[in-house]
Amino acid sequence: MHTHGTVDQAAPAAADPAAEIRAAGLKVTAPRLAVLHGLTESPHATADQLFEAVSLELPGTSLQAVYGVLGAFTTAGLVRRIEPAGSAALFERRVGDNHHHIVCTNCHSVRDVECVTGQAPCLTPSDTAGFVVQTAEVTFWGLCPDCQNL
Repeated sequence: MHTHGTVDQAAPAAADPAAEIRAAGLKVTAPRLAVLHGLTESPHATADQLFEAVSLELPGTSLQAVYGVLGAFTTAGLVRRIEPAGSAALFERRVGDNHHHIVCTNCHSVRDVECVTGQAPCLTPSDTAGFVVQTAEVTFWGLCPDCQNL
């Protein structure tokens, strides 16, 4: 069982990215493969960062195409979109486990923080106002080890 405070830096790489895309009900295309590869190499990436990476593999790809791929992947459940305060949307491959994030207030690096495993969400509000809670998003803020040493 994982507890809050355990930090994980990256999601595991897919054994077969094309099969993963197909299993999500999507057509396999070069931009989709490139974006999935980019997210494997750089978890918690912005669309602009992914566009830069994809452009190296596929020079004719547009930023709009990357946004389209990210939208399709998010809808299909292949990626998760997170939006820490003051940050552009970030995308990650780690989905379905209701984990949380820790963000450096200096360099803005982001890392995963494990949630208590078992029943989701791992946080229960004192009053749900009639809502059925499905997930909880927590963002911890602090200084990463590199920035502590500056």
